[in-house]
Amino acid sequence: MARMRSTAHRNNTSPSQQSNTQARRAKKAAAGPCPIMHACGGCAWLGMPYRKQLVRKQAAMEEFFAPLFDRMGWDCGVDPVRGMGAIAGETGKAPAPRAFRYKAATPFAPGPHGSVRCGFYARGTHRIVAAAACAVEAHGARDILNGAARVAERHGISAYDEDARQGLLRYAVLRMGWRTREALLTIVTAQRNIPHLEEVAQELAQLDQRIVGVAQNINGRPGNAMLGTETHTLWGADHMQDKLLSCTFEISPTAFYQTNPQQTEVLYQLAIDGMNLTTGDVLLDAYCGSGTIGLCAARAAADAGKTVHLVGVERNAAGIADAQRNAERNGLADTSTFIAEDATAYLRRAASEHEHVDVLVLDPPRAGSTPAFLQAAAALGPRRIIYISCNPITQVRDLEVLGAAGYRLTRLTPVDMFPHTDHTETVAVLERS
Repeated sequence: MARMRSTAHRNNTSPSQQSNTQARRAKKAAAGPCPIMHACGGCAWLGMPYRKQLVRKQAAMEEFFAPLFDRMGWDCGVDPVRGMGAIAGETGKAPAPRAFRYKAATPFAPGPHGSVRCGFYARGTHRIVAAAACAVEAHGARDILNGAARVAERHGISAYDEDARQGLLRYAVLRMGWRTREALLTIVTAQRNIPHLEEVAQELAQLDQRIVGVAQNINGRPGNAMLGTETHTLWGADHMQDKLLSCTFEISPTAFYQTNPQQTEVLYQLAIDGMNLTTGDVLLDAYCGSGTIGLCAARAAADAGKTVHLVGVERNAAGIADAQRNAERNGLADTSTFIAEDATAYLRRAASEHEHVDVLVLDPPRAGSTPAFLQAAAALGPRRIIYISCNPITQVRDLEVLGAAGYRLTRLTPVDMFPHTDHTETVAVLERS
């Protein structure tokens, strides 16, 4: 007891006063931009002024790329970071971005008495942090995902236990349209057969009037991969629609589509400007997914009176099917070819057969590209390569390979796709030396 009295005297506060202080701090945190921002860990910079975020990202990009520029002898700087409604280094008001994520997801986990818990995984754990709302997700997204948990509870569908590897319901993934009032909801289950599945799908469809389709994806594999390889439509349409730049896209449950469409337009426009396409050009879109980058570029060229031929390559057959539909939808089917094949294998063959490519655009996953792909790309000899990256670490590595193969970096522009995080994407424009 003497030790407790001594501590209270030294802090000049009693235990009850300390408790009141902690309560006030908790109340203040709950009244901040997000009551679970510290527990969730997804938006570590949410409380930081947006101008300061952009300045910090600008400094990080300049510091990170400077050694590459020096090693390669490139007379190139880092453009100001393109933020949401603001650019790094500018002055004036810059409201904190909100409700910009049009893809949202939740894991499920078993709770007491058969309940289904949902929300976000706390960073580095399988512990779920409940979320009544999310400041950065599209309006209503979290309501739909939380509603999916309640539907599962009503029908007695067990949530999947990641540690015990038991249960049925693993995740829900929601895609929402930015320029359309459409949404596509996918439930991920550990096995195909789920009790009351038809009734569940009907109830899920009623969670929000924007939902145009409900799908089931089956993923029985252990690990952190969210989606499996098998997908079925349970209710409604097998795709949703959204618009980017002057194109309309059909998006299926497992096809890649950018999370922040507003900044995706900024990203794609920078890529299109860097291509500098002219009539008769062949544009190769590697890792093309559902064709969004290449089709936006081809449509922009056509609108400017320039006819180009687009070739898209993607290993995911579902993505290629989407790309072909999207080409039809945007009046580009006659000037587009989409190929379901590993991009490296295709480039190697194209180079060996001396196929002609004027501009190559690639947007690889976080692991970046490979030396084999980059060497095959250089062997094709396009006059320009546009490299979009979500990971500066792997991009630096890959740009050095392209530099050694005879390409020179002429422009590097960071884009803030995910405000309130330390994540930055970049558009690199390279020209053949």
